[in-house]
Formats: sequence, structure tokens, C-alpha cells
Amino acid sequence: MSIQELGVMRIHAFFFSLLTPRSQLLEKMEQMEIETKAQHQDEQPGLEYKMDPQPIYIRDNYQGADKLQGKIAVITGGDSGIGRAVAIHFAREGADLALFYHPREEQDAQKTKSLVEAEGRQCLLVPGDLKRLPYIQEAVDKVVDTYSRVNILVNNAANHVEQKEFTGISDQQMRETFELNILAMFRLTKAFLPYMAAEDCIINTTSVVSYRGSQALIDYASTKGAVTSFTRSLSQNLVEKNIRVNAVAPGPIWTPLIVATKTLEEVENFGKDVPMERAGQPAELAPAYVFLASEDASYFTGQVIHVNGGEVVNS
Repeated sequence: MSIQELGVMRIHAFFFSLLTPRSQLLEKMEQMEIETKAQHQDEQPGLEYKMDPQPIYIRDNYQGADKLQGKIAVITGGDSGIGRAVAIHFAREGADLALFYHPREEQDAQKTKSLVEAEGRQCLLVPGDLKRLPYIQEAVDKVVDTYSRVNILVNNAANHVEQKEFTGISDQQMRETFELNILAMFRLTKAFLPYMAAEDCIINTTSVVSYRGSQALIDYASTKGAVTSFTRSLSQNLVEKNIRVNAVAPGPIWTPLIVATKTLEEVENFGKDVPMERAGQPAELAPAYVFLASEDASYFTGQVIHVNGGEVVNS
């Protein structure tokens, strides 16, 4: 074999090595493309175990790298959807967990607990209603009694009720949406701060509708706008303590919230209006939380990461 022929073979081998991982990547992307079926749950919060298909909470090939080894993480809304995915990713990265969730979601919470424990990590379940101030204090006390500290606080719990007519939004609906989506976040953050130290962090879940608004989610979008502003302002307040505060703004992610609030037709077409033309999976969102919680994001504070299937928003 001539030197020239050998060179050609090596070039072919090089390009083949580049193409093979790409094909594997495309295969993994296709696994995330799950068709959403028409379905509706009449009660809120929605339940993940009743969904078909089930959301994907972690990729089979996700490799932990001890990015959160020895950390204690609290996640509100941690039983299902985005919260479950974040909990499992955190556990695989070495963190122990405390999950806050509504008592109605007990079955989902028990599954998440078993998945976290399968990663070899501890998982404390703290059911209750985040709109109730006494519960928040009891829950914080329970976490502190168990772990004595908190390194990562993920304010993820939220709810929304679609109402296409603005005049149909009642004072009660507006009040309850703000109580859960922003007031509970304020109260929890305030209660946990004494147990946080330098290099710890807070991650809030905002939303794409915080930036572009929503015709049918006026109260929800308003709270998410508040979450974004809260994140940026709190980051400035805590920067001298070296506690980072950031947020993630999901787009259309396949979670129990969707099937509990949207019509059959809306669920069937959920996510098809973004450039990637599909709903995202919690497994595609959770690594953003891992990044923000880890030392990799040591120069990040007051920032929002957008995971939305390609929709361009001004940040």
C-alpha cells in the first residue's frame, strides 16, 4: 500500500469517527421526540403516573461526574415533571435531596424518592401546601433537622389556570397564582438563607411567557415576570455573600401541568409551534439546573437560561 493510499484511508477513518457520534446523537434526539396524545386531567396539580406517554426524566446515557458531590439540594415541586428530572440528575451528580410537593402527588413523590435512592443518595419527602406559611416553616425545620444545611435551593413549584377571557380571571385565581408562584418562593428563600453559605446557590424556574406574554395565562405570565425580576434583584443583593442566584426559563416541556390545564386538542399539538416542532422532555431541561448548581457556573449570577426548542426571546 502506497503512502498516498494510506493517507486517504486515514482521512476516511477520521471523518467516519466524526460521523459516528453524530449519528448516535441524532438517535438520542429522536428518542426525545415523543408524540403527545390527547388527554386531560380534571384536578390540579396533575399526576405524572397517569400521563401517557410518561415524561422522560433522564437519558439512559447520562453520566454523572460528581459535580454536586456532598451537596444538599431542596426542590419544590420535586415529585414530578421538571422537579423529578432535576432531582434525579442532582442525585446522579452526588447530591442528597429534600423534595417539597402537594400531598395529592404522593404516588409521584414516592417514585421519585425510589429513583433518587437508586442513585445511592438520600431523599427526604416533605408534603404540604406551599401557600400556607405554617407549612413552609415546618418544612424548613424538617430539612434543617435532617441535613443541618442547604447548598442548593430550586424554587420550581408553580401552577397556572388557562383563562382566555381576561374578565374571567377572578381575584381569587390571581391571588392564589401569586401566592404559590412568587410569594412562596420569597418565603422559602428567606427562610433557607440563614442555612446557606458562600458558594451556595438558588435556582428559580421562570418561563418563556415571562418574556413574550400569554393571551390565556395572564396571571401566570405575570408571576413568571416577577420571578425573573426577583432572580435578577436577589442576585445583586446576595452577591457580596457569594451566593449565586439564577433561573431557567422552560418553553413547552411535557409535564403533568400541561395535561391538567390544557384542552385535548392543545395537548395533542403541544410544542409544535416552536422551531423544533415538538415538546421538550424534562431530561432535556434538567442539565441546565445541574450546570447552574455546579462550580461550572461560578461566574453566573442574575442570569436566565432559555430551554425552549429554539424560540428566540430577548433576555
